[in-house]
Amino acid sequence: MGSDLDMAQLRVFVTCTRSGSISRAATALGHSQPALSQQLRRLERTVGQPLLHRAATGVTLTKAGEALLPYAERILALSTQALGATGPAIQGHCGVGLLEDLTTAPLPQALADFTRMNPRATLELISGPGPVLREAYDKGRIHLALCDPSYLPEPPRWTVRLPMAWAAAPSLDITLDPLPLVLFSQPCRWRQPLLDSLEAAGRGWRTAFESTSVPGVRAAVRAGLGAAALLPATVEPGTAVHGLPVLPEVELGLIRRPGTEGDVLVDAVEAVLKRLA
Repeated sequence: MGSDLDMAQLRVFVTCTRSGSISRAATALGHSQPALSQQLRRLERTVGQPLLHRAATGVTLTKAGEALLPYAERILALSTQALGATGPAIQGHCGVGLLEDLTTAPLPQALADFTRMNPRATLELISGPGPVLREAYDKGRIHLALCDPSYLPEPPRWTVRLPMAWAAAPSLDITLDPLPLVLFSQPCRWRQPLLDSLEAAGRGWRTAFESTSVPGVRAAVRAGLGAAALLPATVEPGTAVHGLPVLPEVELGLIRRPGTEGDVLVDAVEAVLKRLA
């Protein structure tokens, strides 16, 4: 690399990757699309390789982009945490509920870094499908939850819409009709929109495998049992595929327990979740 990495350029790169589109990233960051494109080109010149494949339908990561993404996300998270460490002392206990899909993303690492930088703070992470998080919330174990907001009683403080991506083993023939699918077992509110997108495109499908967990779905994909729709951060290298119907976006929301306003620890954890969601 020719010079140091620029934080603003890394933020543009990460936002484009999460949103799946430079135009959506421009809206999220409040900048023009040409300005973001220029930032991306500068970052690619610094790295010395293209980071994104650009197409009319959006952007996807190159091999170099896949390698840089986890570092970029961690750098941004550490920057947020370092700024927070100069403020009031952060201490206490905070329960965090995460949709299981997010446990393979950078969030667990960012929260682990947070606890190392704030040794007087204790985080309790609870992962699972919506009903599991609702039960933990009702029992008072969760102060913040990042999940499908429809499962929890409080309205979300903020929401983000994320693209979904197809994953399949190279050995799978994605032209098969019906298309074998690897699906999440019910309850899964993202399952029906996926099936609706296939039917709208005139693609037949059949259930080849069901699992309640992300590791189970990814293992079935690796084995070549079928194609799956996942958040981009959970698609394993070498399994991203194109040529299947466009998938719907899904909504995540951040729910915060009433009565935690002004809690320095909860404020700081919310900032980490918002930065990486």
